Amino acid sequence: MSTTQEHAPQEPGTPERGPQGRGLRPGRRAVVVAVGAAGAVAALSACGASGTSDETDGSGASGGSGASGAKSGTVLGSTGDVPEGGGKVFADQGVVVTQPTAGQFKAFSATCTHQGCAVSGVTDGAITCPCHQSTFDPATGEPTGGPATVALPAKRITVADGSITLA
Repeated sequence: MSTTQEHAPQEPGTPERGPQGRGLRPGRRAVVVAVGAAGAVAALSACGASGTSDETDGSGASGGSGASGAKSGTVLGSTGDVPEGGGKVFADQGVVVTQPTAGQFKAFSATCTHQGCAVSGVTDGAITCPCHQSTFDPATGEPTGGPATVALPAKRITVADGSITLA
Protein backbone atom coordinates (compact mmCIF):
# COMPACT_ATOMS: atom_id res chain seq x y z
CA MET A 1 0.00 0.00 0.00
CA SER A 2 1.42 3.26 -0.93
CA THR A 3 0.59 6.63 0.46
CA THR A 4 0.25 9.60 -1.76
CA GLN A 5 0.71 13.09 -0.50
CA GLU A 6 -1.20 15.79 -2.22
CA HIS A 7 0.31 19.20 -2.51
CA ALA A 8 -1.92 22.19 -2.35
CA PRO A 9 -1.43 24.53 -5.29
CA GLN A 10 1.18 27.16 -4.47
CA GLU A 11 0.20 30.78 -4.57
CA PRO A 12 2.20 32.89 -7.00
CA GLY A 13 5.07 34.71 -5.31
CA THR A 14 5.37 32.28 -2.37
CA PRO A 15 8.73 30.57 -2.04
CA GLU A 16 8.79 26.87 -2.56
CA ARG A 17 9.47 24.80 0.49
CA GLY A 18 12.07 22.13 0.53
CA PRO A 19 12.27 19.13 2.87
CA GLN A 20 11.36 19.84 6.45
CA GLY A 21 9.59 23.10 5.54
CA ARG A 22 12.76 25.15 4.99
CA GLY A 23 12.95 27.70 2.18
CA LEU A 24 15.13 26.93 -0.81
CA ARG A 25 18.38 28.75 -1.46
CA PRO A 26 18.29 31.59 -3.96
CA GLY A 27 18.97 30.53 -7.51
CA ARG A 28 22.19 31.21 -9.39
CA ARG A 29 20.51 33.93 -11.44
CA ALA A 30 19.37 35.80 -8.30
CA VAL A 31 22.89 35.67 -6.83
CA VAL A 32 24.48 36.89 -10.08
CA VAL A 33 21.99 39.75 -10.36
CA ALA A 34 22.56 40.79 -6.73
CA VAL A 35 26.35 40.73 -7.09
CA GLY A 36 26.13 42.64 -10.38
CA ALA A 37 23.91 45.29 -8.81
CA ALA A 38 26.29 45.72 -5.87
CA GLY A 39 29.23 46.05 -8.27
CA ALA A 40 27.39 48.65 -10.33
CA VAL A 41 26.67 50.72 -7.22
CA ALA A 42 30.34 50.56 -6.19
CA ALA A 43 31.53 51.52 -9.67
CA LEU A 44 29.14 54.44 -9.94
CA SER A 45 30.10 55.79 -6.53
CA ALA A 46 33.77 55.71 -7.56
CA CYS A 47 32.97 57.79 -10.66
CA GLY A 48 31.92 60.82 -8.62
CA ALA A 49 34.63 63.43 -8.53
CA SER A 50 35.05 66.50 -6.46
CA GLY A 51 35.10 69.54 -8.67
CA THR A 52 36.21 71.93 -5.96
CA SER A 53 39.63 73.34 -5.37
CA ASP A 54 40.95 76.03 -3.10
CA GLU A 55 42.42 79.26 -4.37
CA THR A 56 46.15 79.81 -4.73
CA ASP A 57 47.55 82.27 -2.23
CA GLY A 58 49.87 83.86 -4.83
CA SER A 59 53.12 82.84 -3.16
CA GLY A 60 53.67 79.81 -5.34
CA ALA A 61 51.97 77.59 -2.80
CA SER A 62 48.52 76.23 -3.54
CA GLY A 63 45.41 76.09 -1.34
CA GLY A 64 43.77 73.08 0.31
CA SER A 65 44.29 70.66 3.12
CA GLY A 66 46.15 67.38 3.21
CA ALA A 67 44.63 64.09 2.09
CA SER A 68 44.83 60.53 3.35
CA GLY A 69 45.16 61.65 6.94
CA ALA A 70 47.88 64.23 6.24
CA LYS A 71 47.40 67.16 8.57
CA SER A 72 48.36 70.77 8.48
CA GLY A 73 51.98 71.09 9.54
CA THR A 74 53.02 67.76 8.01
CA VAL A 75 56.44 68.11 6.40
CA LEU A 76 56.33 66.60 2.93
CA GLY A 77 59.99 66.86 2.04
CA SER A 78 62.68 69.22 0.91
CA THR A 79 62.60 71.52 -2.08
CA GLY A 80 65.51 69.50 -3.46
CA ASP A 81 63.16 66.48 -3.76
CA VAL A 82 61.10 68.31 -6.41
CA PRO A 83 62.92 68.85 -9.72
CA GLU A 84 62.40 72.07 -11.67
CA GLY A 85 59.88 71.41 -14.45
CA GLY A 86 58.83 68.20 -12.72
CA GLY A 87 57.36 67.03 -9.45
CA LYS A 88 57.19 64.38 -6.79
CA VAL A 89 54.28 62.33 -5.43
CA PHE A 90 54.16 62.09 -1.65
CA ALA A 91 51.92 59.00 -1.63
CA ASP A 92 51.61 58.64 2.16
CA GLN A 93 50.13 62.14 2.35
CA GLY A 94 48.15 61.89 -0.91
CA VAL A 95 49.84 64.98 -2.36
CA VAL A 96 51.82 65.71 -5.53
CA VAL A 97 54.15 68.72 -5.41
CA THR A 98 55.42 70.31 -8.62
CA GLN A 99 57.96 73.01 -9.47
CA PRO A 100 56.74 74.40 -12.81
CA THR A 101 59.42 77.13 -12.79
CA ALA A 102 62.45 77.64 -10.57
CA GLY A 103 61.39 78.37 -7.00
CA GLN A 104 57.63 78.13 -7.69
CA PHE A 105 56.04 75.15 -5.92
CA LYS A 106 52.48 73.93 -6.39
CA ALA A 107 50.65 71.14 -4.61
CA PHE A 108 47.63 69.09 -5.66
CA SER A 109 45.72 66.05 -4.51
CA ALA A 110 47.43 62.90 -5.77
CA THR A 111 44.03 61.31 -6.42
CA CYS A 112 42.97 61.38 -10.07
CA THR A 113 39.59 63.03 -10.55
CA HIS A 114 38.54 60.48 -13.17
CA GLN A 115 38.12 57.34 -11.05
CA GLY A 116 40.16 57.91 -7.91
CA CYS A 117 43.44 56.20 -8.83
CA ALA A 118 46.66 57.60 -7.38
CA VAL A 119 48.74 59.62 -9.82
CA SER A 120 52.13 58.05 -10.44
CA GLY A 121 54.38 61.03 -10.96
CA VAL A 122 55.30 63.93 -13.19
CA THR A 123 56.73 62.91 -16.56
CA ASP A 124 57.11 64.75 -19.85
CA GLY A 125 55.77 67.96 -18.29
CA ALA A 126 52.53 66.43 -16.98
CA ILE A 127 51.17 64.86 -13.80
CA THR A 128 50.21 61.37 -14.95
CA CYS A 129 47.65 58.79 -13.83
CA PRO A 130 48.55 55.22 -14.76
CA CYS A 131 44.99 53.85 -14.64
CA HIS A 132 43.47 55.52 -17.70
CA GLN A 133 46.33 57.79 -18.86
CA SER A 134 44.82 61.06 -17.68
CA THR A 135 47.35 63.90 -17.58
CA PHE A 136 47.27 67.18 -15.67
CA ASP A 137 49.09 70.51 -15.99
CA PRO A 138 51.75 70.69 -13.22
CA ALA A 139 51.21 74.46 -12.81
CA THR A 140 47.40 74.46 -12.54
CA GLY A 141 46.24 70.88 -11.99
CA GLU A 142 43.91 71.24 -15.01
CA PRO A 143 43.41 68.10 -17.12
CA THR A 144 45.43 68.07 -20.35
CA GLY A 145 44.58 64.60 -21.67
CA GLY A 146 42.79 61.36 -21.05
CA PRO A 147 39.32 60.85 -19.67
CA ALA A 148 39.64 63.20 -16.65
CA THR A 149 37.69 66.44 -17.09
CA VAL A 150 38.07 67.95 -13.61
CA ALA A 151 41.26 69.56 -12.25
CA LEU A 152 43.20 68.03 -9.40
CA PRO A 153 42.19 69.87 -6.21
CA ALA A 154 44.91 72.26 -5.06
CA LYS A 155 46.54 71.74 -1.66
CA ARG A 156 47.89 74.52 0.52
CA ILE A 157 51.63 74.31 1.25
CA THR A 158 54.32 76.53 2.69
CA VAL A 159 57.90 76.55 1.51
CA ALA A 160 60.50 77.79 3.98
CA ASP A 161 64.16 77.02 4.66
CA GLY A 162 64.21 74.37 1.92
CA SER A 163 61.28 72.48 3.45
CA ILE A 164 57.79 71.88 1.98
CA THR A 165 55.02 71.65 4.58
CA LEU A 166 51.25 71.25 4.34
CA ALA A 167 49.71 74.51 5.50
